[in-house]
Amino acid sequence: MTATILYTPAVEERTFSLPLRLALASADTPGALLDGAWWPRSRDLAAELPALTAVLDPLWGRITHVTVNPTLWPVIPRKVPVDGHVVSVGWFKAEQDPHKLLLLSYTVGRWDLLVIPPQTDPAIAAWLMTAATGPLRSHTASDLLERAESQRITTEADQAQEAVWDSEGGHGDRETAPARSE
Repeated sequence: MTATILYTPAVEERTFSLPLRLALASADTPGALLDGAWWPRSRDLAAELPALTAVLDPLWGRITHVTVNPTLWPVIPRKVPVDGHVVSVGWFKAEQDPHKLLLLSYTVGRWDLLVIPPQTDPAIAAWLMTAATGPLRSHTASDLLERAESQRITTEADQAQEAVWDSEGGHGDRETAPARSE
C-alpha cells in the first residue's frame, strides 16, 4: 500500500498556497532503496523543506537533519527553521545520489526520498511517484529518472512517427476495399 499526501498547511503556517506533492511507500516493505518520492516546486531548500518536514514530523518523528547532493541544488542553507525547531542541512557530493534527499530523525531513523525535478511533466512525475513507492523499489533515484527520460523519449518518438504517418495519408485516408457482390 502506498500513500500520496497532498498537504495544504493552515493559513498561519502556509509557505505555498499549493499542496505538498509527496508519495510515501508502505512501511511493510523493508530493505527498499527508496521510501517515497517528493516533487518540490523549486530548487529552493529553505522554502521547500518546511512544508515537507511539517508533514513528515508526525509520521516519522521529528526530522533533525537533511542531506542532499549539491549538484542539483543551487543554494544549500546550513539550517532551516521548521515549525518550532531547526533542521540541519548537509551535503555529500560523491556519496549521495543527486536525485535523492536523505532525512534523519534521532528517534526513528533514516528515510530516502526520490526528488523529482520541479520542471518535470505531471504524467512523468506521477509515474516516478508510483515507481518510487511500489512494492519492489529496487531502483536508485537516478535509475528511475533515467527510465522516465527513456520513456519520455520513446513516447515523443512514437508521437512524431504517428504524426508523419497521418501527414502522409495514414489513418483517416485509407482506401477501403470494394464490397463483394455475390
